[in-house]
Amino acid sequence: MPYVRRDLMGRIESVHRTSSPEVVEYLDTSSAELKAFLRDEFGPADVAPGSTELLQVVEEVLRVFLAKGMLSVDQLSHDAQVAWSTVLEAHAPRNRPNFTASGFVEIIDDSAFGNLVDPKATERGGG
Repeated sequence: MPYVRRDLMGRIESVHRTSSPEVVEYLDTSSAELKAFLRDEFGPADVAPGSTELLQVVEEVLRVFLAKGMLSVDQLSHDAQVAWSTVLEAHAPRNRPNFTASGFVEIIDDSAFGNLVDPKATERGGG
């Protein structure tokens, strides 16, 4: 999460937890564009100062505990396991590009380049 669908003008139209054939563009949760969309849709977040930083610290501590074997994911509650899985999924590297077709078609006129000589062809003795 989050995956976004855009309108014809390229603006975020909706936000989704998972991708689908119509929703393939992934945006990082730190994206300013995503934050602006959510703020416009739902109003400013009522987040206590420092709470985002505290969550990052808790995530780091949990990573250390798990890595050192001091804690097993199985020892967490079901809700905590689901939340942790979501965190890991959000930070997992993506194999697909982070962009999607915008709906606009760009046509590039390359006819002006027709008379250019290929330098590799001249080195080989070609035209």
